[in-house]
Amino acid sequence: MRNEPRYLSPLGERYASPAMQRLWSPEQRTKLWRELWLALAEEQRRLGLDIPIQAVEEMKANLDNVDLDKVREYEERFRHDVMAHIHAFGDQAPAARPFIHLGATSCYVTDNTDLILIRKALQLILGRLSSIIEALSTFALEHRALPTVAYTHFQPAQLTTVGKRATLWMQDFCLDAAAILQATAALPFRGCKGTTGTQASYLELFHGDHSKVIELDRAVARRFDFGAPLPVTGQTYTRKLDSQVLDSLSGVAQSAAKFATDLRLLQHEGEVHEPVEAEQVGSSAMAYKRNPMRAERICALARHVITLSANAANTAATQWLERTLDDSANRRLRVMPFMATERWLMLGVEAGGDRQTLHEVVRRHSRAVQDAMAEGSENDLLDRLAADPAFSAVDVSALQAELEPRLYIGRSPEQVTDYIEGTVTHLVKSLAPYKTTDEDTVRV
Repeated sequence: MRNEPRYLSPLGERYASPAMQRLWSPEQRTKLWRELWLALAEEQRRLGLDIPIQAVEEMKANLDNVDLDKVREYEERFRHDVMAHIHAFGDQAPAARPFIHLGATSCYVTDNTDLILIRKALQLILGRLSSIIEALSTFALEHRALPTVAYTHFQPAQLTTVGKRATLWMQDFCLDAAAILQATAALPFRGCKGTTGTQASYLELFHGDHSKVIELDRAVARRFDFGAPLPVTGQTYTRKLDSQVLDSLSGVAQSAAKFATDLRLLQHEGEVHEPVEAEQVGSSAMAYKRNPMRAERICALARHVITLSANAANTAATQWLERTLDDSANRRLRVMPFMATERWLMLGVEAGGDRQTLHEVVRRHSRAVQDAMAEGSENDLLDRLAADPAFSAVDVSALQAELEPRLYIGRSPEQVTDYIEGTVTHLVKSLAPYKTTDEDTVRV
């Protein structure tokens, strides 16, 4: 126990390895966000956007210059973590301030970072599994011929050997390692998809050039050593990925619990004992006790991890559309000016404006219009923005044109065609040998 004024989770403080703690630290996450912003700006610049080299250089120079206290100050003002980090980074890289997060949504940094961290975490776990498998291999070979009683129903049965029993534990961990290897290799990147996954903001930045939007998506994924980004997303990457990862981790927990439970049973029989420290105490009252505390702890932690897989499964099952966007068509048309503000941001930046400054102007006017609408007023957001000096360089007719709904579907049609003609068609061919007949179909 430490003298801390706040609650600290024992899952992190007591049970996680130092490497895993460093991996998921706020500082590490912040650095990855900045690397993602840098990669986005560099690739946008390479593809033709007018982002000065000084902006890129200042971002590079401040990747590790993280001031979390300043971020917290901004977050107390904005009540938004990503915007707090954008402003803190912009303070340190003023030439980059107008271009940080250009065309992106919060999930560009949050979700892509999570996928990077998940992959690194799985790689750490693979290293731990490798050590376990090697240790069990050594133990099994050493005791491969040592006879012992085998049990069924925890009743004495035929003989086996201590080494053979160890191979049963080892085989489970080998299956887990194979599953995590597959999960790690298959883990995709969210990529550059925009607010609801349509890539509309990037299509606007590149003046309708679909090839550059596709290349940006793939190039940023390559920067972080991912084979390819997800073909389609909503606002977030599909939470099916979280469920699949936790399924594989649940498998490790199952194997660990089986191994630890067997040790507890065998210690009760006096056949094996887990190691003890020289002054380790088993009971405050019964001084002779030698409890299998390590094995018990493994079982307790494994139970927690196993239950997490059900949590992720339920999360994946309850993702509403692109993210609980269940308003009626009438409601959607009423809020078109709000939806158009992202494109207005792009027009403002193109006309020489500062993305962060324009964002604040849009936020301020949007809040005022929302308050007025609550009192029965019409949505006059367009008029307010057109009259604001921050948008003086943008043609009012250009702003008005942004209210056309078809402008906001981005690459949705092309994404549908590319996905079905590519990924889906290939998968359907692979599944052809397993196609069921009418008699095999289960009625629901």
